Amino acid sequence: MGVDTTVFEHRLAGPPEPDLTPEDVVARAEAMIPALVERQAETEQRTYYGQDVHEQFSRAGFYRILVPRRYGGYEFGIDTFVRVVINLTRGCPSTGWMYCLGAAHALAAATILGEAAQEEIFASGEFICPATVMPGGTAERTSDGDWLINGTWGYCSGSPYASHFIGHAMVTPDGGGPPEPMMFIAPRSQWSRLDDWGGALGLKGSGSHSIRIVNGRVPDHYTVKQHMSQIDVTGGTPGRALHGPQYGGGQLTFMVLEDALLAVGMARGALDAYEELMRTRTTPFPPIVPRSEDPDFQLRYGKAAGLIATAEAATLDVARQWHEAADAGAAAVTREHELGLAGICSEAVALSWRAVESYLFPTAGSSAVRSGERIERVWRDMSMFVTHAGVSTFLATIAKRDLAKARFGLG
Repeated sequence: MGVDTTVFEHRLAGPPEPDLTPEDVVARAEAMIPALVERQAETEQRTYYGQDVHEQFSRAGFYRILVPRRYGGYEFGIDTFVRVVINLTRGCPSTGWMYCLGAAHALAAATILGEAAQEEIFASGEFICPATVMPGGTAERTSDGDWLINGTWGYCSGSPYASHFIGHAMVTPDGGGPPEPMMFIAPRSQWSRLDDWGGALGLKGSGSHSIRIVNGRVPDHYTVKQHMSQIDVTGGTPGRALHGPQYGGGQLTFMVLEDALLAVGMARGALDAYEELMRTRTTPFPPIVPRSEDPDFQLRYGKAAGLIATAEAATLDVARQWHEAADAGAAAVTREHELGLAGICSEAVALSWRAVESYLFPTAGSSAVRSGERIERVWRDMSMFVTHAGVSTFLATIAKRDLAKARFGLG
């Protein structure tokens, strides 16, 4: 029997820079911080980062960090992704958010979808795919067994340059019973982006537009018959079999880890701005001295810096523990383990928000929180961020109760 050499060669195709290292990619993100700071207002006005920034991210390899190497990705792992996103978000919260929630889902797709689907969706080597967790719209079987999708899904961060979209619809199981969530991935040809973002309090440039699908056709092998966050990986995953352990880790943990690393990046940006104020501004009351020499400003800076450093250390350690569990084998990635890591992410978000809300924003000074100032923008962005359902609802309450239930065997 002959060998399909086209597929064989495709699987062996390397990424554009075969010798690129994780350290190189992180350094590239760090070097972009000053330019991203300068373009924050422009990004907000456009409602997403510019085409030239997108192309720079592409050349830097950012859209390939989590794509498997067999498809032309770098397969650097979530620890590298965490550090890149923190740096980009430090420069511009909207840009970091849009990049993160577009590029992150390469991990999910490479973990839970089968080989045939992966061969197709990773064909370009890059992958940008917003995802929403709230089911909506409708999904109906076609005569050939695929799916006809209709609906509109909001808050699709990363949509302006996306190649795909992951959504959920409620469908009746094949064996009957009440409708259940079904995850689907729709190629760019099957959906349109609405011009409906930019009016929120913060994250105005995060590209969180709605996506509409009208009679979109999605192959059955582009679907998973459950919610993405509820997938049990303890029995193995297609990605673990195809690519190795890092594509067999918990999807719930990685979803909430995105919250933590974005919070840390935003807080880092606020601390940078506060440091600049300490170097350039004086105290408002006598003795009039540089803020950097004032004991009270020193205390506030030191307190905020400690909170943010703790949050960052916790976030990086979640990535380490995630890899450690994945490497230990599929059975190690239990629901209890995932929810335990979610608890750490919750505290990292809380520490980051506390640093900004309690220490940096209130004492920056009225002139430093006028519209368009860096700390003002971070405060708006983080105020918007803490209303996100993943933070205000799941991490704040559901994840904590579910951790106790898992620990005590209550389902």
